[in-house]
Amino acid sequence: MLRQSLRGIFRPLTALAALFLISLSAGSEAQTAGSPERPSSSPLSSLSGYMDLQFVDPSNADAVIDFRRFVLLFAHRFSDRIRFISELEVEHAIVEGGEEKGELELEQAYLDFLIDRRFNIRAGQLLVPVGIINERHEPPTFYGVQRPFVDTFIIPTTWFDAGAGVFGEFGRGWRYRAYAMAPLNATEFSAGEGLADSAQQGSRAVVRHWAGTGRLEYLGVPRLTLGTSIWRGRTTSGSPTLDPRVTLVEADGRGRVGRLELRGEIAHVFVDQADELNRLRALREGVDPNIASQMLGAYLEVAHPILPFPPPREVVGFVRYEKFDTQFRMPTGYQPIGAFNGTAWIMGVSYFPDPDVVVKVDYTIGGNQSLVVAAPRVFSVGLGWWF
Repeated sequence: MLRQSLRGIFRPLTALAALFLISLSAGSEAQTAGSPERPSSSPLSSLSGYMDLQFVDPSNADAVIDFRRFVLLFAHRFSDRIRFISELEVEHAIVEGGEEKGELELEQAYLDFLIDRRFNIRAGQLLVPVGIINERHEPPTFYGVQRPFVDTFIIPTTWFDAGAGVFGEFGRGWRYRAYAMAPLNATEFSAGEGLADSAQQGSRAVVRHWAGTGRLEYLGVPRLTLGTSIWRGRTTSGSPTLDPRVTLVEADGRGRVGRLELRGEIAHVFVDQADELNRLRALREGVDPNIASQMLGAYLEVAHPILPFPPPREVVGFVRYEKFDTQFRMPTGYQPIGAFNGTAWIMGVSYFPDPDVVVKVDYTIGGNQSLVVAAPRVFSVGLGWWF
């Protein structure tokens, strides 16, 4: 059924893309004979990037300093109708063989075919349009040294994969993105970290079934953005007979009241055939992974400037409360583990000497439902910028 639906989507997209390319060819001929396509002073290529340096001192382990991310983003405009965007990231500073020293990731590399404000085509390595953080995850765009727990375990971060789809704007303040993408890998689901490591990341991704994802946003009211997202598709499990379906639904909002900033998000994951997946992986791995049939997470954040520095400098204090449960509902015969039903209070200060540079300090008070394993308390300092 999903395959038939996707065929129904891709057939009109193929026809539209063909018409679009024909129009580009005709447009190029007309521009050669007449006025230039773009002003000669307009740049064709651009370079941007960001970095994220962290000092983390948990109550249950040694303190570490980590050059968490260094990212370069390259963009190029072939014409007013075709543009390329890419993002290359180095994590943990060093990439060395198969050791746990770091990662080199191609998080984005896609072409936009710009047809109309209301309808455009995008294809390549794409960020999944789910939640607040995944598409805009540069350090100056969010408070706290670490990304929210909900945007790590319930919604994977950073979540990207190969795919294609459409995007655009309509009406007053409405915009959308809808893609067909490579599915998740169910062999990487875990009881403690949920979906965190399950994206195939466009690396020889197995695509027995395509997944569908989309996001709808409303920006019509000043200082308010509302959004909702969905991901749905069968996963790959390495079995010819079992491809559990995963559905993730999410809603979020961001707004300002005077100088007070409010941000909230809720995400709910449904895993079909979780009992069969547990049995399959237990036979392969020798240990039952105890995967849940539902995962749930939500957070609410409040932030406000706390020192009267003149613009553009700013010192902002924030408080965020999170509730996240990677074993919210279990398959019949399985019991949840209390340590995976977590809460967190994160309190901190972010100093912006420039709107694109931030120094962060925060303290996390974790909690869970376990009587044996206590959630740690964590002091963190971060330095980040983007340009």
